[in-house]
Amino acid sequence: MTDALAIRDLSHAWGRKSALDGVGFRVARGRFSALLGPNGAGKSTLISVLTGLIRPRPGRVEIGGIDLARAPRAALAQIGVVFQSATYDAELSVLSNLRYFASLQGLDRKTSSQRIDEALDRLDMRERARERVRDLNGGHRRRMEIARALLHRPALLILDEPTVGLDAPARRAITDHVHDLTGHGVSVLWATHLSDEIRDSDQVVLLHQGRLQADGTAGALRAGSALSDWMLRETGAMPC
Repeated sequence: MTDALAIRDLSHAWGRKSALDGVGFRVARGRFSALLGPNGAGKSTLISVLTGLIRPRPGRVEIGGIDLARAPRAALAQIGVVFQSATYDAELSVLSNLRYFASLQGLDRKTSSQRIDEALDRLDMRERARERVRDLNGGHRRRMEIARALLHRPALLILDEPTVGLDAPARRAITDHVHDLTGHGVSVLWATHLSDEIRDSDQVVLLHQGRLQADGTAGALRAGSALSDWMLRETGAMPC
């Protein structure tokens, strides 16, 4: 089966500063992969590459088996994205936001209705469907954005620091919801600097100063002290 994401020898620099240096890893279908690293590690640059905002050289990126450089439109159609900053109309209802996005994806009315129903149920948002987004708490707004990102059934769901600004219960709920999505075949790339959002069975891609430091399951990396050493070096505290 084709990987949801395959990256090989990816590099990018902002002027003289190297942001990514020969990064390469894969995300299997139905896998939760955590892109872990401190601020400045290269996570945001990598997500900018994956969402088509910048085109690096050298390097190769395949999303759902499609080469991003050769067929950017087809490759980008394979991703759903939840950015760190909000990207919704707060004056509209949850349902209206979802319908609008479905129309942007070219889904017909019958298909969009089915997909919206599925997404609302999957994210436990049906009772909030007709509420204005501005009236929701931060956790429910994030759930709405995740539901929206899944409407076109992407090969890969990318989330950039999705729990920033949320309180502990909401952060835990969003983390659990997204982990549960992998049981439905959704592939996830979850960018974070918080190791307590990662389960032992998750894949961890650890970046530091633009370079790949580790790639393996969180449990194995914790047992081998890779995560503990990194947390001690960066924050002076052990991971949760």
